[in-house]
Amino acid sequence: MTFSRRTARSLGLGALVLALGLAGCAGTDDDADGGEDAEVARVGVAMPTQEHQRWVSDGTNVAAQLKDLGHNVTLEYADDDPQVQAEQIRQMIEDGADALVIGAVDGSALTDVLAAAGDIPVVSYDRLILDTPNVDYYATFDNERVGIQQGTSLLVGLGILNPDGTENADGPEGPLNIELFAGSADDNNAGFFFNGAMDTLRPYLEDGTLVVPSGQTEFDDVATPGWSGDLAQERMAQLMSTTYAGGEDLHGVLAPFDGISRGIITAIQGAGRGPTIADGLPVVTGQDAESDSVVLIDDGVQLSTIFKDTRQLAEVAVSAVHKMLTGEEPETNDISTYDNGRLTVPAYLLAPQLVTQDNYQHLLIESGYYEAGDLA
Repeated sequence: MTFSRRTARSLGLGALVLALGLAGCAGTDDDADGGEDAEVARVGVAMPTQEHQRWVSDGTNVAAQLKDLGHNVTLEYADDDPQVQAEQIRQMIEDGADALVIGAVDGSALTDVLAAAGDIPVVSYDRLILDTPNVDYYATFDNERVGIQQGTSLLVGLGILNPDGTENADGPEGPLNIELFAGSADDNNAGFFFNGAMDTLRPYLEDGTLVVPSGQTEFDDVATPGWSGDLAQERMAQLMSTTYAGGEDLHGVLAPFDGISRGIITAIQGAGRGPTIADGLPVVTGQDAESDSVVLIDDGVQLSTIFKDTRQLAEVAVSAVHKMLTGEEPETNDISTYDNGRLTVPAYLLAPQLVTQDNYQHLLIESGYYEAGDLA
């Protein structure tokens, strides 16, 4: 797999960037105003939202690492509005961006604006950009594995599996009632998460160990627009006032993202269940290791989350940008999975990690991702 279509506008520029990076020169937004650093590469970083903690961390990490390599960075957040993001990217291109890193609001809404990108290298960041040939690289996590981990965690929380993933011989026979939530339909990752989880849960649904009393089991029925915690809370509250209005047991909820998880938990607690798992709150999964949810995990309210180290993801994306700008090929470990409708995008997949009450200190605090005070 080569990246010759979009290596760099000029290998001379790439050589200059590489020299600056090796010298440890950090570019700033003022570098373009004059001096020897005036010809460093301009990199536009477009992130979807500041509403969720993880995307703030993503934007900060990517921008900081690019600047450490000597690049001039423009960082924009789109407030979850695909049209705003398209206009931000269009402006980056008009301002002379030499490369783009894009965490898409809507993976299918950037076809037109990226057609104007020409030979600018484009890195799709964690969310696959769809329906365009104008994307060169995909930096992400093993998204199917995320779903498998969420489904497995739910089974462990229900007592069906042991923590090591083996069958629990003393586990409940069922039926155990669960409900399903998925992410936003305009995010390609949401399908991978849901399918990975459902592949894990399906044998137990088929043999009757698990049941979904609402009957809502298809992705389109359980998707949560915009990954909105408020919409998840509304849907869960409706389920509690209808499907579970007679006091029926609810044992667990598959939730794909911590913001959604907290909305679900709030609705269930509002219906008089809980307040903790030990008090009868259903076990609820999550993703992104947001600090508010880690506190809930420590308090025995949320079962688990998935840690996707944005520092590592930023490193992969930044390395890809830097190599393409200097005429090199970025490292990949998957060149067959991510078909965006126009081409199969070469990708690098990082490994997600399951976070529970037992290991969050090691994974999140000892690793330096959080300080202890962040989880107070």
